[in-house]
Amino acid sequence: MKAVLVSRLSDDLSGVALADLPVPECGEGEVLVRVRAASLNFPDLLMTQGGYQFKPEVPFVSGLEMAGEVVEAPEGSPFAVGDRVMGGAKTGAFAEYVALSASSLRPIPERLSFAAAASMGAAYHTAYVALVELGHLQPGQTVLVHGASGGVGLAACDLAKALGANVIAATHRQDKLGPIESIVKPDAAILNTGRFREQVAELTDGRLCDLVYDPVGGDVFDESTRCITFGGKLLVIGFVAGRIPEIAVNIPLIKGFSVVGVRAGEYARRFPERGKRIAAELARLASERRITPHVDRILPLDRWREAFEAMQRGEIIGKIVLEP
Repeated sequence: MKAVLVSRLSDDLSGVALADLPVPECGEGEVLVRVRAASLNFPDLLMTQGGYQFKPEVPFVSGLEMAGEVVEAPEGSPFAVGDRVMGGAKTGAFAEYVALSASSLRPIPERLSFAAAASMGAAYHTAYVALVELGHLQPGQTVLVHGASGGVGLAACDLAKALGANVIAATHRQDKLGPIESIVKPDAAILNTGRFREQVAELTDGRLCDLVYDPVGGDVFDESTRCITFGGKLLVIGFVAGRIPEIAVNIPLIKGFSVVGVRAGEYARRFPERGKRIAAELARLASERRITPHVDRILPLDRWREAFEAMQRGEIIGKIVLEP
């Protein structure tokens, strides 16, 4: 089978190539899936550089999540040959076939294409854990979403709107404001460069935000501490900007807000029943057309480099999908 193999860590993707590998054999409790679509996530890029908290031993097949059809399932499995499934693990999705434990797979909601299903898992799971499980989002609250054009940011905007929140979508690029407004229809879309607190205050009549969803870090985090209302939460998703920010603890003390770290995958591993409930709720919202993953573009697997470089340059709005 064809697969995107990381044989050496590098900053320029020079250690990554399309390779011919044997079709994986199923271990105990595993299901073999013919991959029809696999979506690119920022951790996939970081793992080729050794810059992500999970550091798989090289060589490894890249790719966190996919959607496809079951081609082999053990007796007693919850899945049968031909079932449409979505899911994944920390590696292995950018290939024609992947063997995964049944517990890491779930049925694709009926109305979703393979590309949309492959784009929903990690991004929407992260958004749900952050906004609902840890942020305790309530209808009518205001959420400031940074990185709103990226996969996890756009998903957070989409989910927050579906749950009745007022959403301020923020990005650092002027050319992305229009597409964000068109795709997820936030209550407002702003640039988060420089001092954006005054604009947030104006949009909220001085009340500021109940939740700030931040996958960016750096200067955006620093300014976001000025955008939270008393009792609010600053949800730390990641550090796309590169700089991991620091905060003097007197700031959240005086302003009465919480800084909450979000590790959505670890959350599901530690609380598997909650993880199943989250997956079921997201499937329901998708089936009811209340949330819709946005696919920026679909490329064949042999154009993997184009996909990775587009993510590296920040060109993508939503998710980019590879089709084996």
